[in-house]
Amino acid sequence: MAGYMTYWPQDRIAVLKKAGDTGPIQVAFGSLHTRMPTIASVQVGDILYPITFMDGTICVMARLPVEKKESAYDYLVRELGNQRGALVPDGVDEFAYYGTPMKPHKEHQEPFNCCSQHAVSGTRGSSIEPRPLPRELLPELRFGPKGKEKGIKFNQKGAVVTSCLNFTRRLDSKTFEIFEALFQDEA
Repeated sequence: MAGYMTYWPQDRIAVLKKAGDTGPIQVAFGSLHTRMPTIASVQVGDILYPITFMDGTICVMARLPVEKKESAYDYLVRELGNQRGALVPDGVDEFAYYGTPMKPHKEHQEPFNCCSQHAVSGTRGSSIEPRPLPRELLPELRFGPKGKEKGIKFNQKGAVVTSCLNFTRRLDSKTFEIFEALFQDEA
């Protein structure tokens, strides 16, 4: 089991808030674009943490233990009845489900970007709400492939360079413990 973080931009958080979607989180999507980074490396058994940057710090928005990984197209057709926002696999009629009324769902179950490739889902997700990481812990966070982990970048004024968050990254063991501690009261 590994922990991964993926980025949710501020406008995504605003849409979830406006829709009143506080979870529990059931799915996360990945695409070809940094706006909704790929989640190709996330596997069944891993834990995915959507994060955002808010009020000068990193906020962990949710915790999703991954029980299933599939194409975004398959998830959306099965769960929402419409493939809108997903890449359509070769050999599939791209208009087969276009315009089909969507099944009732939560806002986070719709991709927030075009070209969704993968979906990871689970039934034991947390609520969706900001869980700020203490600023003094930010220099301790490490992400990346095992043995090649790197910290967060800071500018000359000591602020987080937010562009370093626009990825899906594996957490090292200490960072995983820090993220897990944010959810200890929700177990």
